[in-house]
Amino acid sequence: MLIRIDAESGRPLFEQVASSVRGDILAGRLEPGDRLPTAREVADALEINLHTVLRAYQQLRDEGLVDLRRGRGAVIAASAAPLTEVAHDIRTLVARASALGIPPATLAALITEVES
Repeated sequence: MLIRIDAESGRPLFEQVASSVRGDILAGRLEPGDRLPTAREVADALEINLHTVLRAYQQLRDEGLVDLRRGRGAVIAASAAPLTEVAHDIRTLVARASALGIPPATLAALITEVES
């Protein structure tokens, strides 16, 4: 598993770490039961603060994608399985919107509007 961040991006680093893990779940590279690297390993590898990684892991926990257990670390939760199931539907929707000339930002706004 490779967590990617862009230090030049305006997005907070913890959001980038969480987004990278989410992307790996969507792509099927991470599945329920898979163990994430320790927060210290990620922080050292990316040369970022340990608390930044912990905040990302906590966000993923709050989303129901990761279980945090003392002594076991961060593990992809069983509740993350539906993400891989809808990934195909999302790709199909994005491709359809693109074919119709709908920009990604507009599609995201439409999805947000439908959600509320």
